[in-house]
Amino acid sequence: QVQLVESGGGLVQTGDSLRLSCTANGGSFSTYHMGWFRQAPGKEREFVARISRSAGSTYYADSVKGRFTISRDNNKNTVYLQMSSLKPEDTAVYYCAGTTTYNRIYYPTSYAYWGQGTQVTVSS
Repeated sequence: QVQLVESGGGLVQTGDSLRLSCTANGGSFSTYHMGWFRQAPGKEREFVARISRSAGSTYYADSVKGRFTISRDNNKNTVYLQMSSLKPEDTAVYYCAGTTTYNRIYYPTSYAYWGQGTQVTVSS
């Protein structure tokens, strides 16, 4: 069973960049499609980005398209989320998640494995 550990969160200012990392321990990382979700206080967990297991396909929420880039390195068992032009509304706990399910990529319930989350705070 895979365990996911996120890192890279922090406090930044509007317009700054930040890169999140998520490293998998155990399991077969290259067999999982990987996603990033986020959850702000008082809100539901929402889809941010998703990359297929071979990195051949990527998907983004409209709210981050053009600002965030998801990538992965299967040799390092790591998925990344490069975030740029950050806005206060990007403030949330960011979670990485893994799944073998190809469809329903926007739904948290489609992902079997989750990290503990990393806080990103963007000040205005």
